[in-house]
Amino acid sequence: QVQLMESGGGLVQAGGSLRLSCTASLSVFTFDAMGWYRQGPGEQRVLVATINSGGGTNYANFVKGRFSISRDNAKNTVDLQMNSLQLEDTAAYYCKAQWLWPVRDFWGQGTQVTVSS
Repeated sequence: QVQLMESGGGLVQAGGSLRLSCTASLSVFTFDAMGWYRQGPGEQRVLVATINSGGGTNYANFVKGRFSISRDNAKNTVDLQMNSLQLEDTAAYYCKAQWLWPVRDFWGQGTQVTVSS
């Protein structure tokens, strides 16, 4: 049973920073890719950033230059460093781990990030 646990969410003022962490029950090398997604109120869940098994990263345009995804193999974590937070970044943030063969996605329960003015 794959389990993902997010942590690090909270309330922060605009312009501030937060660091989210996703701890996996398996080695992060087990997965073909891991990433962070977010879902605002009344919105669909969208990709924020991903990192693949080779260390390659991908970012949504709206976070480029502000957010950074990284992987700690020893701790089995994937972190999302969020800087220059904006009101629009308010959302529930979810960690996702993916196998490509067979295709399987695993999700964490989410952590809330609220950016205030």
